[in-house]
Amino acid sequence: MNQIKAVLIGAGARGNSYAKYALDYPHELEFVAVAEADPVRRIKFAEEHNIPLERCYESWEPLLQEPRIAEVAIICTQDQMHFGPTMQALKQKYHVMLEKPMSPSPAECLEMERMAEERDRQLTICHVLRYTSFWSKIKKIIQEGRIGEIVSIQLNENVGYWHIAHSFVRGNWNNSDTSSPMILSKSCHDMDVLSWLMDRQCLRVSSFGSLKHFHEGNAPAGSTERCLDCAVEATCVYSAPRFYLSEQFRGWAGHFTSELTKPNIIKGLRETDYGRCVYRSDNNVVDHQVVNMEFEGGATAMFSMSGFTFEQERRIQIMGTQGELRGEGDQITLYDFLTHQKTTTEIPVQTSGHGGGDSGIVRDFLNQVRENNGQESLTSAAASVRSHMIAFAAESSRLNGGQVIELNGFMNQYSPAGSVSGE
Repeated sequence: MNQIKAVLIGAGARGNSYAKYALDYPHELEFVAVAEADPVRRIKFAEEHNIPLERCYESWEPLLQEPRIAEVAIICTQDQMHFGPTMQALKQKYHVMLEKPMSPSPAECLEMERMAEERDRQLTICHVLRYTSFWSKIKKIIQEGRIGEIVSIQLNENVGYWHIAHSFVRGNWNNSDTSSPMILSKSCHDMDVLSWLMDRQCLRVSSFGSLKHFHEGNAPAGSTERCLDCAVEATCVYSAPRFYLSEQFRGWAGHFTSELTKPNIIKGLRETDYGRCVYRSDNNVVDHQVVNMEFEGGATAMFSMSGFTFEQERRIQIMGTQGELRGEGDQITLYDFLTHQKTTTEIPVQTSGHGGGDSGIVRDFLNQVRENNGQESLTSAAASVRSHMIAFAAESSRLNGGQVIELNGFMNQYSPAGSVSGE
């Protein structure tokens, strides 16, 4: 395999997760430049990947104003910062791997898809679930016809009580005005995998959900703005010191301090949003939501996201005309209606993040770039736009009292051509 050179835009948690592939397989991928606003992250990434100082940038603009210096750009900025660098990178003829969601704007999603097609470039969206052994096995079972025709799917995304507090109450994705609504920032993975497994157009969507718990109205008596100053912190489920000073969750403190020592973590809890009371943060995204979907041919799907679970996991139940499939953790169970046989498949533990999806998507993207034969990747912009639109329509429904949204009509509002025929 010929080595492919890349630039990274955004060297945060997700950028480093994908970039690890270059450290594990240096004969396949080499980073030659990095753009990152945080100087500590920028320098650390440059040192790990042997990037010279002149190829380290504080922002994407000067990097992408220069003549193209690599074949691919991996873009992992915050949600509302995706459109600018992606459009410029495509104009510069980079192949682009873009962290999900594409954009909080439906019109920008469609515009990025159009630009990739116009410039004949790969634009792969990081819907990493499709690249995991777990979800790939489920897709294979369906394609083999082992449960017959799909009638309905139920998918639960159990976010985890600690994860919702970290990322969606205190963290970067806590406010849709500065990031994205929850259905997009967290659950566009789920809209994507449902579309992929169903393999037919979604026609109608409705949704309900709210910010039920994490607001000032539920603050315990005697609580204060920050956990370190709070008289009731010891009895609070969402205590920041309990999270970040524990061995189990200490690694997550890496989002606000580069050195995971107790003094540095405590300093971060005093100075950053990660030390704020979950009932007095600037969050506005929902903490629970359900989405109902009707697909071509009459099949239906129900998705439920909740932050109030012990485990961080997804559980799926797929009901077909000849069998039923249930998946959770690393186990897939198949029930055959004719033979009454029960078959269980254990998925081996994966070494890379997201159940092997982080390395899987990088490997597939590099192969697509090498071949460059006009075929779209598994999670191309064309494939991803439709599932993004399901998420946008669901949020529109939620904000309008659960109104049923006709998806094609909804998409037509944003399509330059004024007509959407499907995937």
